[in-house]
Amino acid sequence: MRALQVTELTGPDGVRIVDVPDLVDAGDGILVDVRAAGLSFPDLLRSRGLYQERAVPPYTLGAEVAGIVVRAPEATGFTSGDRVAGSSTTGAAAERAIVDPRAAIKLPLSLSFEQGAALPLNYRTAILGLQIRGRMQSGETVLVHGAAGGTGTAAVQVARAAGCRVIGVVSSDAKARAAREVGADFVLRSDGPWKDEALKLVGGRGVDIVWDPVGGDRILDTMRVLATGGRWVVIGFTGGDIPKVPLNRVLLRNIDVVGAYIGGYLANVPDGAEHLARRLQALLDVEAVRPLVGSVHHLEHGADALRAIEARQAVGKVVVSVPGTAGPNRPAMG
Repeated sequence: MRALQVTELTGPDGVRIVDVPDLVDAGDGILVDVRAAGLSFPDLLRSRGLYQERAVPPYTLGAEVAGIVVRAPEATGFTSGDRVAGSSTTGAAAERAIVDPRAAIKLPLSLSFEQGAALPLNYRTAILGLQIRGRMQSGETVLVHGAAGGTGTAAVQVARAAGCRVIGVVSSDAKARAAREVGADFVLRSDGPWKDEALKLVGGRGVDIVWDPVGGDRILDTMRVLATGGRWVVIGFTGGDIPKVPLNRVLLRNIDVVGAYIGGYLANVPDGAEHLARRLQALLDVEAVRPLVGSVHHLEHGADALRAIEARQAVGKVVVSVPGTAGPNRPAMG
């Protein structure tokens, strides 16, 4: 079978299509014919050897997969022909993958495979960061940095599903349109006085939660925009360098700095994968979330998907499509 592999740690330039042994047995996992694989900023970092979880090349790119079940143990609740999305244990950007049954979800017919590939990382991270770590409550105001990106669009929808008001912060007009499309109540530009505008929207009291995958030079204004008792949920550092947090400001403002790293959560919480999957499945069952797919790249051009992420061109989820015979009633990509 064909797989999109990182052959050397040089970023997109080190990505190649290679032939690898076909997967025919998944053991305790779910064997899936892949139709789409999701990529994200950690995939780019890992391809350069810069992520906290190192990978040794050659390895198959991606960890988020959507496709059709080939075979699965009866205990998983999945059967041959089911549409499924989940986390791949073998690399997602290949013609077949093995999905961890603890993190697998049933993909509704209302969503395409491309949308399904946007679910496993971004939406579980949003659930972890907002619902679990951020202690989000209905009626609160959530400010989302990077509101047009993969995790940002997921955070907007998870917050809206909980009955929260959402302020999105973005860097361009196109990204502003995307943030509104996924449900942000207000959208502000990061190159403007977003902190003052956000405070005006909440009558000066501050927002309850800030979702922050950016970091960088925004951190002081991020702390200033929080209300007393507010939670600053740190997701990552797409803005560049990891900032140093002045703890005196955390003390004086009575705010919380909360880390939400899904890898660490899954490694240290025994039933964490199942818990996040149940919460995500519940949102899907009531059609509370609908992923925004920004660009789709054929498997043969998968390196371009990483280049789009590196160039900060990504709006919504970046997806690699894998050719094959689609399952029954496959909807159009949206």
